[in-house]
Order: sequence, then C-alpha cells, then structure tokens
Amino acid sequence: MKAVLDACVLYPTVLREILQGAGEARLYQPVYSDRILREWVLATAKLGTDAPVLAEGEAAGFRAAFPLGWVRDHPEIEARLILPDPNDRHVLASAIASGADVIVTFNAQDFPGHVLAAEGISRRDPDGFLWELQSRHPEVMVRIVEAVRAKAEAISGQPVALKGLLKRARLYRLGKALGA
Repeated sequence: MKAVLDACVLYPTVLREILQGAGEARLYQPVYSDRILREWVLATAKLGTDAPVLAEGEAAGFRAAFPLGWVRDHPEIEARLILPDPNDRHVLASAIASGADVIVTFNAQDFPGHVLAAEGISRRDPDGFLWELQSRHPEVMVRIVEAVRAKAEAISGQPVALKGLLKRARLYRLGKALGA
C-alpha cells in the first residue's frame, strides 16, 4: 500500500517517527514530495529559530530512508483538481502521480471523499491508519512504538508513559489497541 503523508502528519515528532518506523518495516510505502517536506520544515519555525534547521536534517533522513517514495511536483495534475483549499492540490496530485492508495492527513475537510474516490484514492486520519497497521501487524507495531517511546525517554531523561505519549500525538485508537 502506498500512502502520501501530508505535512500535518510529519510535523508532530512522535507521529512522524511511528509513521516512519512503519514505513521502514515495509508495512506501507510512504510517498512524499519536496513541497510536502518543505511545508513540514516551515511549520517547525513556530518552535524557534533552530527548529527548521533540525527539521531539515530530519527531512534529509526521511528522503534517504524512502528514496522510492519521492514524487516530483505535477503542476499539470494540480491544474485540473478542485479542492476546498487550493494549497492542498499538490498533495492530491502527488497521490495521483505516484499511484498511491491513500492520503494520510488530519485535514479531512480539505480532501473530500468524493473527489478522492473519483481518483481511486481514500483519506485516512493517522490514528485510523496506524490502528489498521497495528491490527494487521501487532508485533511489528509494538516494536516500533516502543522504540519511539525509548527515544523519547532517552531525550527527556525520565520515564514516558505510553498513554500520554500517544495521546499527545492524537493516536487514541492506536493507544487503546496497544493497551495504553
């Protein structure tokens, strides 16, 4: 399954790391464009002046991890698309050009189901998407989530409760499935 990751699901670190871990485990093929990664990097500016520099490094790591997931911009596809927010047309164009099955996004209102269905694409919120991966590959997803939690504990220097970690990432269903 190919899934375009909208910038809004790359910005929260925990969510991005779980999505990236699932991609590295080949539970799905992440798809992205330079523009999506640029939006993610720019969104980190609200965290401070150093944040975009760190995000650029993380984006470079993401590119290196998923070279086959990169799709170039397709202005010719964008030009024919009609979405509530014209600034999101590039995301749908990336999905169409790459043959993606799904767009993973928090922005349901910006990607109407009937528009996506006409292109053979569906929309999933990240919690539902990861819950589905967990239901199909429970052992793998437990390892991925535990690795993300271990990293958070290493950074903070103290224990991190799984329930709180997943709740802050808005991964409620995944948390329930993992017993958090």
